[in-house]
Amino acid sequence: MKKIIVTSFLLLFAIGTQAQSLRLNESEKALVSSGTKKDMMRVLQITNEADAKILRGVSTDVNLKDESLPLLIGRMLATVKDPANTGVGIAAPQIGINKNLILIQRFDKPGEPFEALLNPKIRWRSALLRKGAEGCLSIADKRGDVLRSYTLEITYYDADGKFHDEIIEGFTAVIFQHETDHLLGILFTDRLEQQTIPDYQPLNGEVNFFVEHKQRRN
Repeated sequence: MKKIIVTSFLLLFAIGTQAQSLRLNESEKALVSSGTKKDMMRVLQITNEADAKILRGVSTDVNLKDESLPLLIGRMLATVKDPANTGVGIAAPQIGINKNLILIQRFDKPGEPFEALLNPKIRWRSALLRKGAEGCLSIADKRGDVLRSYTLEITYYDADGKFHDEIIEGFTAVIFQHETDHLLGILFTDRLEQQTIPDYQPLNGEVNFFVEHKQRRN
């Protein structure tokens, strides 16, 4: 009986510790709370050594009940919609927080709204790829044609904590892949370097569609 009680206590302690570790730390909370939902945040740049350490870091899942999330999401939205440098997506590492949180514009939905996706994951990706131009808010004045899977099966939690399992394709899938790469410390320029390896075959002479011979792990 005593052994069962001790084991149960250790299990509860481990769960509580894990939940706490997923919350924003004090410095991250201070960064978020330094402005209101309407205030933009500084976008980290890969050319800055301190910024690069964060951009190259691997993010961890966020606690869905973290009290800082509404403000963080609001400020990320204000940042990605900056009229001076508008984007179609942004990841938390780009504003200095290594947590699995992205905002993407849903071109696959009426009104093309921005949505917050918490703890997003790719469950499956198609071998059919599309090549398209990409840029990045964290890499100034650089663009390139990146190969991305055309169709994805994804999972994520929305801002209300509801779980979603969806199939997305086209430009929305491209944005999702670009932003979730950020959560792994991967930039679109890394993908450009990978494309120099001859693992892709044009699809029936199409200019922008390819078939991947071997599926990537990331």
